[in-house]
Amino acid sequence: MSIKNSFNVIAIVFVAFLMGCASPERSRTTGWNINDPRWGGFQVLHAVDQATPPGMVFIEGGSFVMGANHQDLLHTWDMIPRRVTVASFYMDETEVRNIDYNEYLYWLDRIFGQDFPEVVRRAWPDELAWRRVDAYVEHMVEFYFQHPAFNEYPVVGVTWEQAMDFNLWRTDRVNEQILIRLGFLQIDPNQTPDNHFNTAAFLAGQYVGSVRRQIPDMNPNAPERMRPVQLRDGILMPNFRLPTEAEWEYAALGLAGNTFDERIIERRVFPWNGHNVRMTDSRNMGQMRANFVRGRGDFAGVSGSLNDGGFFTVPVFSYAPNDFGLFNMAGNVAEWVLDVYRPSTFENIQHGLNPFRGNVFMTQVRDEDGNIAQRNELGRIPMQEMTPEQIGDRRNFQRADNRNFRDGDFSSVLTHNWLALAEQDDNTTAMAYDPTTTLITDRSRVVKGGSWADRAFFLHPANRRFLDQGQSEAWIGFRSAMPRVGNQSPANTGRR
Repeated sequence: MSIKNSFNVIAIVFVAFLMGCASPERSRTTGWNINDPRWGGFQVLHAVDQATPPGMVFIEGGSFVMGANHQDLLHTWDMIPRRVTVASFYMDETEVRNIDYNEYLYWLDRIFGQDFPEVVRRAWPDELAWRRVDAYVEHMVEFYFQHPAFNEYPVVGVTWEQAMDFNLWRTDRVNEQILIRLGFLQIDPNQTPDNHFNTAAFLAGQYVGSVRRQIPDMNPNAPERMRPVQLRDGILMPNFRLPTEAEWEYAALGLAGNTFDERIIERRVFPWNGHNVRMTDSRNMGQMRANFVRGRGDFAGVSGSLNDGGFFTVPVFSYAPNDFGLFNMAGNVAEWVLDVYRPSTFENIQHGLNPFRGNVFMTQVRDEDGNIAQRNELGRIPMQEMTPEQIGDRRNFQRADNRNFRDGDFSSVLTHNWLALAEQDDNTTAMAYDPTTTLITDRSRVVKGGSWADRAFFLHPANRRFLDQGQSEAWIGFRSAMPRVGNQSPANTGRR
């Protein structure tokens, strides 16, 4: 369902909701009337299919073999194949473009530029990432990010941390425009650093905005007859974020096009069938399928017959999409994903559904009375890691920071001296991976996919690289993802 059609459905549901029903619906549990103030006013807004977020496509989840099906040329042994399942989600059709990131910076400058210019500076991509000591690329430094000729090209020079901040901003802007489009808020271009729309602040009642209308409150004990939109109304979207490594690899392979009655006919090496990086159909015979380095010193081919036409990056809609409708899942730019890197992740994280290394469980800061803390000077509700007291005697997790789960911390190292370990902090990542020789720390984030600067080997979706989350490169970009809530397969609606 398109986002436009989904909004129309939501609007229709709300019209019926606001007008009331001729014959009240009854609870299947108690028999009491629902949405009826005379019977206590328990409100239920029946779910509609989640709208497809702007710029994204739906990725129906499933089971696949994650990991290498090709030679490990780098001898890293960090792509051990294993079967996992990925739940359905949404993913950007393309890499985030320069124009998308410029829109983000424009908003930051408009809201924070005068009072907090460091917020804008902190978000700005590293345009010097293009420079090489043995190559002349000053025109890319000067023009790539800001010149309109490169609007449709992928943004680069962005750190993992900056990509995460972009997704926080995108979540708020999309949810704000949903509330405006459905008539709950009016457009307010005069928001300030400490009073701008933030999804968490809005749900906590700490942002009101320019209200146009609200939802009837059917609770007979409510002091007001109207209330703002709440999470349980199903109007606001989940958070945008980076895809996990498993999601990215699953989406890149696009095995939906090779599946028949749960049988994968051909396991792919690239995001397309076969072992060839050139097209084989009669119409496009010999044309490149992606933007990468064909051979030593060959970035684009010979004049008059360029092989991929990409001396550097290319526009994000270049080349054919894979079977999920995703463009450039091989080549153009490599992409940040959510995971913390460990070479042993595939062996040590055994959970088969949505495997992920990097969970740091956070919670909103609250005062002594349990009330959510007030927004900070940047308009966001402060967050903190869950404390041992909050975790208590839970069985499903025992600590907030799980980035080094089963990789060498106190609870998982069996080959070191336990007495020596007992005298140290139980976060012992450095004991398993010396950061001076391996460069692996809790800040190391996985990078997936090949780029304009890579050979064909890195086009394999299983390949893994890593970089510190505060560093950036001219060959690394990113795209966003969002979980699918509720029904995981719209095509299977009604199945029992």
